[in-house]
This record gives sequence, structure tokens and C-alpha cells, in this order.
Amino acid sequence: MEHIIKNGIVYDPLNKIDGEKKDICIRDGKIVDSVNEADANVIDASGKIVMAGGIDPHTHIAGAKVNVGRMYRPEDSKKDVESRLAGKRSGSGFSVPSTFMTGYRYAQMGYTTAMEAAMPPLLSRHTHEEFIDTPIIDHAAYPLFGNNWFVMEYLKEGDVDSCAAYVSWLLKATKGYTIKIVNPAGTEAWAWGGNVHGIHDPAPYFDITAAEIIKGLAEVNEMLGLPHAIHLHCNDLGHPGNYETTLASFDVPKGIKPNPKTGSRDAVLYATHVQFHSYGGTTWRDFVSEAGSIADYVNKNDHLVIDVGQVTLDETTTMTADGPMEYDLHSINGLKWANCDVELETGSGVVPFLYTPGAPVPSVQWAIGMELFLLINDPGKVCLTTDSPNAGPFTRYPRVISWLMSNQYRSNLIENELHKWAQRKSDIATIEREYSFYEIAQVTRSTPAQVLGLSDTKGHLGVGADADVAVYSFNPETQDPSSDYMALEEAIQNATCVLKDGNIVVKDGVVVNIGIHGRTYWIDTQLEEGIYNEVVTDVEKKFKQYYSVNFQNYPVQEEYLPRSTPVNGVML
Repeated sequence: MEHIIKNGIVYDPLNKIDGEKKDICIRDGKIVDSVNEADANVIDASGKIVMAGGIDPHTHIAGAKVNVGRMYRPEDSKKDVESRLAGKRSGSGFSVPSTFMTGYRYAQMGYTTAMEAAMPPLLSRHTHEEFIDTPIIDHAAYPLFGNNWFVMEYLKEGDVDSCAAYVSWLLKATKGYTIKIVNPAGTEAWAWGGNVHGIHDPAPYFDITAAEIIKGLAEVNEMLGLPHAIHLHCNDLGHPGNYETTLASFDVPKGIKPNPKTGSRDAVLYATHVQFHSYGGTTWRDFVSEAGSIADYVNKNDHLVIDVGQVTLDETTTMTADGPMEYDLHSINGLKWANCDVELETGSGVVPFLYTPGAPVPSVQWAIGMELFLLINDPGKVCLTTDSPNAGPFTRYPRVISWLMSNQYRSNLIENELHKWAQRKSDIATIEREYSFYEIAQVTRSTPAQVLGLSDTKGHLGVGADADVAVYSFNPETQDPSSDYMALEEAIQNATCVLKDGNIVVKDGVVVNIGIHGRTYWIDTQLEEGIYNEVVTDVEKKFKQYYSVNFQNYPVQEEYLPRSTPVNGVML
């Protein structure tokens, strides 16, 4: 069916459209110049906001640790329940929703793409099986490389070419999208009951440091011409004083040039959930915000893009491949803890957490996230995330957007609900900046699309883009988001209309079509056969020595990807 979304107020940063009244025409799942209005379905968007479908570049929605979070937190499942109505599957879960619920809740907010940010390679088949069961949204998964034995051995020997061949093979084998690095050298240390502190501590038995891993994988990333920069979870997450480690980590790949064949990407580093890495002080008693220092670095350097990991002040479920950090968290709050070591590759931990607004530390964490958003000058360098569910569930994005657009909303929260530490230990109460709708479209649409290397078809409403479109019942000509922030939050929470690939999937905040299966993006790298075959032979030999599965049972077949969408890497 052809569609015309008529008279909407359009925000499309990639095409420099800032609140213009425009018609959006759709045919065969794509944005087109025009359609025959007599034959098209007309969607009246008068007085409403129109944006491209939202993109979440870092979330946790599928895979092993997500399922642990679902299974061992039945109390969480009761907080949000979807009944089986009008052909929909039932589901449950607030911080860790079930697969169908995940697709529903993203779509209801106008999001059409979400990236699973940490996939253990050994467990990649299960991750893709969950993608199959998650309706509507496009997706990809980020395999974990930062504590991988093969990576550490190759880089320790200075053999970047072999490391690149291994990365190329693993991305293809797991149908993964980018190089994910979590607490480099630290998760391997946790297998021996330890951790690293800072970027110059070596991994036990491998004698390679976090700095060497980050630099080596950044070089590999650009050598292979991957569309996304290395995706880095820095060391020392969640520890007072960690901002120094964060700044040092940012510096490691600074001199590496982006592969010119990757297109619009300038960054060679994507640093994730930076709120958790912007802490000053030496203990939780003298803990303070250092968001200003981090924002100043981002403002002055063009080799990186960050996402925030905004605390939403909810009870949630933390989960990460940073196993030692999760044990530290369990030691602090005393709540139940799950831990897993994934042979030769990575590990993970899961711990519930409550970000109480009136508690000292969560109030400052909330303030730090807001400071990062508001002190980084260019929204082209920052993406909106909550590191869902770690700092809070993705369903709180409408609230985060309202906080960004309303100083009054933030001030009311600071004065009436947050602990006084938020004012004493951060500068958030003195920052009056408010985001515009154009800037919101940047941090939720255009910036993620660009940094992921998907801006040809994602994150905008230009001709040739995927027909992923969100319409919101909020009129910026008659309503002020600064004062009418509750109406804004409600409008974004329940979009008036959402189209995925030109199909209407949401009407008036209700999912009406779950028959749409999203694309799975993955990287098909191109590499010389000689070194590639040598490395694969080496890997197969070590599988027989160390792994509990056969080499032939490791790769993910195309059958696991109903809408397989390979993206080519471009070698230097």
C-alpha cells in the first residue's frame, strides 16, 4: 500500500529539516518523492510531530544474560503485563520484558531499530533465536572481543593481521555487527577472581593491558572497514574516581584515522554508558560528578561519540559482561547475584538494583547523565540510551526526553524528590539548557544512524530511506515542551502512528500489527584468503583443545536470520 503522511511538522536532521510542514510519501516500504494521492492511504498528521523511527544503539534485549534476568526476577515480570488481545502474544516484564513485549514497547514509542550490545559468541545462536521472536524492530548484535583469548594472544604477539582475520571470521560466524569491548582484560582477570584497575594493568597469564587491547582492536576495526567504530565499555565502571580511566581510555585510539571507505563516520571510538564512567572522588563518601571534564573532552575531540546511560530512578536489573563490577554491586546492595564465565571468550553478571530518588548516590548518578547531555555542545556526538536495563528500562525514554526538553521538569525533580547531593555534588541545578525537537531527533535518530553506518536508509525521512516513521500527538506550534512536559512524555510514550517498512504497526499507542519481522544486520567482511584460512585453521585446532562444542556447531547459519541483511566491511 502507498501512504501519504500529510501536513506533519517534520524533524529530520540528516536532511536539515527543522520543524517544516511536509508530506511524507511511502511506497513499497521506502520513502519516495510522490505517490498517487487518489490511491494512497492518507494519514493526517496536522499539528503533530513526524520523525524517522527511533534507533537504540545500545540496549540489552536478547541472549543469555537477558534470559537470566527474566528467569530469576519473577517480581519484575509482574510490573508490566501484556494480555493476549487482538491477535497479540502475551508477555510480561518491566526492566527485562519478554521478547514480544520488547517489540511492542519499542514500537509504541516510535522506535523501529534496537541493537543488542553484548553477545557472547558461544551463545550467539540463542541470541538470534530471540531476535526471531521479537516482532517489528530491526536489530543487530555486538559480539564480545575485549577478553577473548584469541584476540589477546594475537595482539600480545603484535600480529594485528591475524587478529583482523580472526575478528572477520568471528563476525561472520556469529552474524555479529561490531567489535564490542567490555572491561578489557578485566573480565578475563575475573575468571581468576580478580580485576584490572585502569588501562595499564595486564590480564593474568596473557600479559596484555586494556590499553593494548583497545588500540589493537581499533586498528583492526579500521583495517576491516567496519561501519561502526569500536564499541567500548571502559574499565573501572561504577567506581569513584573512574573519570581518569575514562579520559585515558578515550586517548588510546585518538591517533588512529578512520577508514576513508566507511563513509560518513568520523569517530574511531564509540564509548558507551559514559554516565557510569564520569565519577570523581575516592570513595562513595566524597563521590562527585566529573561530567564537566568528560563533556569538555568530547567537545574538544572529534574521534569519539558517546551514549549516556541515563539513570531513570527506577528499580531495575543490572546485567553486563563486566563480571567483577556486578560482584562489587552485589557486595554493596546484598541482593541476589548471578555470574557466568563463557569459555575463552567473556563472562557476565546480573544483579537487581534500585535507583531511589531520595538516596544520595542515585541522585548524583541521575545528575551526571543529565550534565553529559546538556554540557556536550553537539548532539551529533551523543546518543540517548539508558544502557537498558542497567540504568533503567528503555520504556523510560519518553521521560528522559521530557527531562532534556524541560528545565522546569528537572528543577521540580531536584527540589522535591532528589537527595540534596544532586545539587551539592554536581552542577545540574545551574544548567538551564533545554533540548529542541531537532536535537531530540539527533540523539535518537540521526546520530545513532550515522555512527552505526546505517544512515543511507536509517534515521531520516529522505527519498530512499526505509519507511520507518513515527507520528506524535504534540503540537510544537501551540504546546511548549518546557511547561507541558507531562503531555510531551505521554505523547512519546504512546505514538499516534508508527510505520515499519511502510506498514502501520501502531495506532493511538496500541500495537495493531505484529506480523512484521525485523531485519538482522550483520557484517560480511572481505579479507585475503591466505591469512584468513590460516587463522581459521588455528582456531579450529584450538577448538578441539579447549572448547566444549565442536567447531562445526559454532557458526550461526542463515536459517537463524529470516531477514538477513549483510553489510560489507571495506578493507583499507
